[in-house]
Amino acid sequence: MSKPTIETFGTPDELVQAAAARLVVRIVEAQRLHGSASVVLTGGGTGIGLLEWVRKAPGDIDWSKLDIFWGDERFVPAGDPERNDLQARQALLDHVPVDPARVHPTETSSGDYPDVLEATGEYAATVHAHLAQHGAFDIHLLGMGGEGHVNSLFPHTAATREQHDLVVAETHSPKPPAVRITLTLPAIRKSRHVMIITAGEAKAAAVAAALNGASPLDIPAAGAIGTESTTWLLDEAAAADLPRG
Repeated sequence: MSKPTIETFGTPDELVQAAAARLVVRIVEAQRLHGSASVVLTGGGTGIGLLEWVRKAPGDIDWSKLDIFWGDERFVPAGDPERNDLQARQALLDHVPVDPARVHPTETSSGDYPDVLEATGEYAATVHAHLAQHGAFDIHLLGMGGEGHVNSLFPHTAATREQHDLVVAETHSPKPPAVRITLTLPAIRKSRHVMIITAGEAKAAAVAAALNGASPLDIPAAGAIGTESTTWLLDEAAAADLPRG
C-alpha cells in the first residue's frame, strides 16, 4: 500500500479547482493505460464542487469509457435532494456523454429493492463484478468529516470495523439520515489512487490525527489508503495542525 502525500492550497476554491484538475489527469492516465477508467465519487460541498469544476474543464476524458460509482449513499427515495447521485448528475453527469450503463448508483428506498439489506446486496454484486473484471477502482474520491469519517464510515461503528465485505448497510448513522449504503475500508483499499479532499478549520485535528498514525477505528480516514497513491489535498485551515516546513 502507498504512503500518504500532502498538498496544501490557500483557499477552499483553490483546493477544489486543483483537486478537479488532478482527477481529470488520473482519469485520462487510467484510460490510456487500461482502455477505460473507474472513479468512486463522494458527496458534500467539496465533492460536488469538484464535479462542477470538471464540467468546466474536462480535459481529454473519454466519457464513454468511464465507470462511475459512489462511496456511499443515503438510502432515501428517488429524487430526494440528499442523494449523492442526484447531486452528481446535476453538477456533472447530466452534462457530459457518459454511458448510462456505466453509471452505477445504489438502489433507492423507493426502487426495486426497498429493503436496505437487499439494496446493499445488489450494489455489492455490481462492485464485485467490476473488480473481478478490472482488478481495482482507478480513483476513489473522499471527503472527510470533522470526526474523521469517510464515506459512511464513522468512528467505532460496525461498518468501520468491517474487514471483509466491500459494501455494507449503515442503519444507525450518527449523521442523518440514519440509513445508508457504504463502501468499506477494504473496498477503499482496492483503489489504485485515493484522494482525500478536505477543507476547513473544523477538520484540522482529524487530519493531523489521521496522518500521525491514529487507529482507523478512531479516525476512519486513517485507513483510507490506495495501492499506488494516497493524496491528501487540504486548504490551509485543514492543514493548520500539521507540522510546517
